[in-house]
Amino acid sequence: IVPVGLGARDTLRLEMGFCLYGNDINDHTSPIEAGLGWITKFTKEFTNSAALQAQKAAGVTRKLVGFELIDRGVPRHDYPITDEQGTAIGIVTSGTMAPSVGKAIGMGYVPTEKSSPGSSIYVEVRGKLLQAVVVTLPFWKGNQG
Repeated sequence: IVPVGLGARDTLRLEMGFCLYGNDINDHTSPIEAGLGWITKFTKEFTNSAALQAQKAAGVTRKLVGFELIDRGVPRHDYPITDEQGTAIGIVTSGTMAPSVGKAIGMGYVPTEKSSPGSSIYVEVRGKLLQAVVVTLPFWKGNQG
C-alpha cells in the first residue's frame, strides 16, 4: 500500500516544518511568533506593519517550535505542552508519527525561554506527560542515508 492522500500530504508538510493555516498560524498569531519573519518585508507600509516592526524589535513572548517526543506516544493538535510539573506552558498545533524520520513529531507554541533547540518540554497525551525535546526545523533533512 502506497501512502497517498490528505493524511500523507499533511505528514509530509509537518516533516518539512511547513505551517498549516488554521493550525500553526491564524489571525491571532504573528509571522514573528511563527518564525516567518523572513517573509515579512518592511520596505513598504502594510496593515499592522508598525506593530509587527515593534514586535520584531522587542522580541516575542512565545515562539512556534518543532519537537520530537522522547517517550512513546503521538502528539495531536490542541494537546497541552507543559513543564516537568505538568503546568501548561503552550499548545500543540500539529503532530503525528512521521515515517520519514521514524519519530513522533509536532509543532507548537512555547514561551521564548523554552524555544531553543535541546530544551526539554512535555506533552500531555491521554492524561500522561510525555517528554519531548525542541529541535531545529525541518524535521526531514533530505536524504540522510
